[in-house]
Amino acid sequence: MEFVTLNNGVKVPMLGFGVFKIEAKDCERCVLDALEVGYRHIDTAQGYCNEKEVGAAVRASGLKREEIFVTDKVWLSNHGYNQTKASVYHSLEIMGLDYLDLMLVHQPYADYWGAYSALADLQKEGVLKAIGVSNFFPWALANLVAFHDVKPQVNQVEFNPMQQEVAAQKLASKLGVKLEAWSPFGQGQQNLLGNPLLTEIAAKHHKSVAQVILRHIIQRGVVALAKSTHKERMQENFAIFDFSLDADDMAQIATLDTGKSMFLDHSSPEIVDFFKKFSADLGRKLQ
Repeated sequence: MEFVTLNNGVKVPMLGFGVFKIEAKDCERCVLDALEVGYRHIDTAQGYCNEKEVGAAVRASGLKREEIFVTDKVWLSNHGYNQTKASVYHSLEIMGLDYLDLMLVHQPYADYWGAYSALADLQKEGVLKAIGVSNFFPWALANLVAFHDVKPQVNQVEFNPMQQEVAAQKLASKLGVKLEAWSPFGQGQQNLLGNPLLTEIAAKHHKSVAQVILRHIIQRGVVALAKSTHKERMQENFAIFDFSLDADDMAQIATLDTGKSMFLDHSSPEIVDFFKKFSADLGRKLQ
């Protein structure tokens, strides 16, 4: 496993296992499978509705708690200083954990300022080892850093061959914030796993396209979060530390970047209404 060190000295495994859209009934099994394969970084969120199962798997794994890096995220219906603090303690309670290795503000909407301030205080109290944000476009990240005493350690963003976040990574590097990549495979959109260029590079290295994508992300210095419900695919995704992409490979993959999201533009005013409605619906489930 390769690691990255955050601006507060916390070390993070460069490859993580994400549980977005894994149903609660399957989640504990999937996380246990991932831990057996060798993953030591598990990424969940309040909005995924499977925190309980993630916590159960961590406790049942037989591994020491400090061997597993657990990331969680505060959903925006829990934004606001007091609500966020209460929600973090609630997450810890339902997960059966004493602390979280990383807690993120999931979306840059509603009272994200109060939410982040709560995380900063919880970090000082030792409840959270590291804190950060998710889906914060460059302006929002720069604003948060400029006017907060505690600098976020992480910004988790969409990152894949079609959206390589060049400007976002440049700014994050300048600010001392590490990027993490959600949706590295584009959730099957635009036939990313069947892309001819990636297929050619994969054949050159006797690897799969998925392995090439994850290797590309890690070589860019970004933490990659891969998801699967199948153990054999977890094993495949994990087998990326025995090869490297050369400079020509990296340059060719760079040509695939469109600079646009495969899903939605978090900086768009129109997307605020979408998240307002979506959050209201999800918030009712989280109560």
